[in-house]
Amino acid sequence: MKLSIPIKETIEKRHSVRTFESKALLPDDKEKIISYMKTLSNPFGSKVNFHITERGISDKGEKLGTYGVIKGAKTFLGVSIPKNELGLLAAGYEFENLILYATYMGLGTVWLAATFSRDSFSNAMNIDEKDIFIAISPIGYPSSKSTIQEKLMRKTMKSSSRKQWTELFYNKNFETPLTIDTAEKYATPLEMLRLAPSATNSQPWRVLKDGNIYHFYITYKQNISEGEAMIKQVDLGIAIAHFHQTLLEMGLDGKFEIFKQINTIPPKDFHYIISWVDKK
Repeated sequence: MKLSIPIKETIEKRHSVRTFESKALLPDDKEKIISYMKTLSNPFGSKVNFHITERGISDKGEKLGTYGVIKGAKTFLGVSIPKNELGLLAAGYEFENLILYATYMGLGTVWLAATFSRDSFSNAMNIDEKDIFIAISPIGYPSSKSTIQEKLMRKTMKSSSRKQWTELFYNKNFETPLTIDTAEKYATPLEMLRLAPSATNSQPWRVLKDGNIYHFYITYKQNISEGEAMIKQVDLGIAIAHFHQTLLEMGLDGKFEIFKQINTIPPKDFHYIISWVDKK
């Protein structure tokens, strides 16, 4: 489903916010968020559960809840999924779409997948114990002043920087970078994908163009934990949300498909996930 907001403009406007005005969402804004989350869907046919809770975090930070990385937030969104094959992609896709809507409303958000207490938020949000609790995000009114800690975090993680096209996108094989000219009508969707947020700004996604097909991979070493590998799939879901919603805004048509075999052999740390087939 295409979001009812200007996609490219909103993606370019979105940024992570960790310091908020110390007040709850206004009732009208809260109702808009709740209503919008009920309209969201994903192209992978997987169920995604949204949650919202209001629990104050002081201006000094509440270490039990978010280990001090969030200041002033009163309201939090959460996302969880039943265990299924494409659930992690779906969670990233839908939660990022909700965050883009919040951005369009002028609200601040930031993805938190590790720096929060899962037990305390799971209880506050009544997460089903059978579900996988993916992430949370504070949501509120950005403070006009960022804390020293937030500025340091942004600098350390290089939050405003992104890898270049030559590091992310390939044409026909993994030795040939995909250029903007070669990407043609897909240049803008790929650029919006490039701007997507990811855990520690790792940008684990890679895309291989093969004719009218775009194969999506994530990168990680074989010895990482299961939890880390899962987060990278969520990151790809976030990136695909940017890619797919931009396609929809541009009126491009196609479908997602999982290929059992791809002729091009990827580097050893590249892991194939899914493909987009353009309808010519």
